[in-house]
Amino acid sequence: MPAPELVLCIDIGGDSLKAAEFSFPQGGGIILERFAFSEYGGDLKEEELLDALSSAMADIFANNGFEAKRVHISISGQSAFVRFVKLPPVGEEEERVRQIVEYEAKQNVPFPMDEVVWDYQLIRGAEDESEIEVMFVVIKNEVVERINNILETLGRQAAVIEIAPTACYNASRANGVGENDCEMILNIGGRCSSLVFIDNGRFFVRSIPIAGHSVTQQIAKEFGIPFADAEEMKRRHGFVALGGAYEEPDSEVAATVSKIVRNVMTRLHGEINRSINVYRSQQKGRKPEKLFLAGGSSVMAFTPRFFSEKLRIPVDYFNPFQVVSLAPCIDKEGLAEVAHMFSEVIGLALRYATVCPIEITLLPDAVRKQNELRLKIPYFYASAVSLVLCLGILLWGVSRQQSVNEQKARLAHDEVAKINVLRGDINKAIEEKGRFDSYYNDARKILDQRKQWVELCNELQRVLPDHMWLTKIKGVQDTSVAASATPVMAEPVFAFGPRPTGKQGGGGPKSDIQWVQLEGHSLAMSKSASAEEDFRANLMKSDMFTKNKDDIKTVKFTPAKGNNNLTEFKVEVKLKNPIKR
Repeated sequence: MPAPELVLCIDIGGDSLKAAEFSFPQGGGIILERFAFSEYGGDLKEEELLDALSSAMADIFANNGFEAKRVHISISGQSAFVRFVKLPPVGEEEERVRQIVEYEAKQNVPFPMDEVVWDYQLIRGAEDESEIEVMFVVIKNEVVERINNILETLGRQAAVIEIAPTACYNASRANGVGENDCEMILNIGGRCSSLVFIDNGRFFVRSIPIAGHSVTQQIAKEFGIPFADAEEMKRRHGFVALGGAYEEPDSEVAATVSKIVRNVMTRLHGEINRSINVYRSQQKGRKPEKLFLAGGSSVMAFTPRFFSEKLRIPVDYFNPFQVVSLAPCIDKEGLAEVAHMFSEVIGLALRYATVCPIEITLLPDAVRKQNELRLKIPYFYASAVSLVLCLGILLWGVSRQQSVNEQKARLAHDEVAKINVLRGDINKAIEEKGRFDSYYNDARKILDQRKQWVELCNELQRVLPDHMWLTKIKGVQDTSVAASATPVMAEPVFAFGPRPTGKQGGGGPKSDIQWVQLEGHSLAMSKSASAEEDFRANLMKSDMFTKNKDDIKTVKFTPAKGNNNLTEFKVEVKLKNPIKR
């Protein structure tokens, strides 16, 4: 079974690093394998933070044994420029939407576009479904490139870079925050606080420059001590002073620190109220019903109580680990101490495990192309191996095919020789069959001619009317021959009397019989009826004679006279198919 994929997720805060390595089993789910927390900022200036970050990140990799090569990064919202803009209805054409988004980005981003990395996300509108709301996230090139260079130095590659508020939003949605009501997550970090609105799928965020460092700076100013000592004093004595009449702590230092903390939290509360008003008025959002706390500075005592009293809504700490399983080797007590700072890290892990509601990627084009090329390197090697293997198989196949073809050629040559022998035998048999066909056809013609006169007599008997009979049937070559005094006789003349004696007349050349001469008598039964006319009509209908009325010629006709009702006739009829001699 293949080993599960490993992804290292790092949240780069204003003064601390939160890192966790997750595995993703084949059956699904997310497992936390290792985690680490490191502080690096302190009272450093902004331009000094990247150098301190490089050192802190190297220490984390060296001391925690992270194995993943793929890294997901989230950057503090203070380092990015976030803007929400409403777009006019443009339909669902993706290319058209992108063109308008790019135009709006150029109008709203306060930096030259070639000096920044930016991305956008379409956000669901409030009421008007045709209205599109887009969120722009912009960060300077140098910040992203410096972080990517640090990772490359450590042998890792950044696959995803986004801002902490969007990672927190993805984690909150996965844990069911804001499914039905409008709820908020307040992440109080070191240098800034992020207020995230989760409203049934909608998203809004504001970065507020009031956080833990604001408290530390006020303590350092109040007591006149260095920043590091003030930070230590805050952690030892810091809590939110309770409002109204309450008993102050025995320590004067603790009382002073708690009042400073309350003053800073009061300023933060003012910004929260302002953010709620902006969300409800400009974004048409609903009233928040609950607040979740996260971030390193949110764990000062009485912080939930303070915001619950001020906002008059329930306040609780956000637990992002509901969608994550813990590996057996995890130090649960150590994790519990820093769990409130890992919401962004969980959101980064979700970017690999599933499709998230917001997927912002702030990788420069050069880095993105380089990562895509790295991902393709194994495929290049596989392609090269496949090519060599295919060439080997092709050469073997060609050689094998050549051998098979030669064997087939030999077999074909032998078969051709056998077929040529058979062809000679077949040609001889065909010639012999031709001779036998000729004999058969001659015999068949003789047999067919033998019955022609019989069929003619039967047909004449069929078409002959009642009260009419024939006395002579004679075949002639042509009517001109039949009309002569001494007709040329090609066949013996048959009569209904004794067979005539003597030799046939005519000595001309023999030819086919085309006409038949008929002699006979009929009884004249009435004046209106004529047997000769019926006979003539029947001859026209017969298939043995032509249908042309000119091919039935009367040679002689003697009508009935007086008491003699007997007629005599002689006619010549042309055959449809001449009779062979």
